[in-house]
Amino acid sequence: KQGLNRLKTEVASEVGLSDYENMDKGNLSSRQNGYVGGYMVKHMIENYEQGLK
Repeated sequence: KQGLNRLKTEVASEVGLSDYENMDKGNLSSRQNGYVGGYMVKHMIENYEQGLK
């Protein structure tokens, strides 16, 4: 769980949402929240694929 939270924070900062962990997610658009989730999945897949090599 800690790893996912760390990844979420890193991805949020990459897409321009600094202090994502402490902000009210209800004030974000669906698009903004979707970017964070989508990029998290992208990073997890990339890390998994690198582990297969």
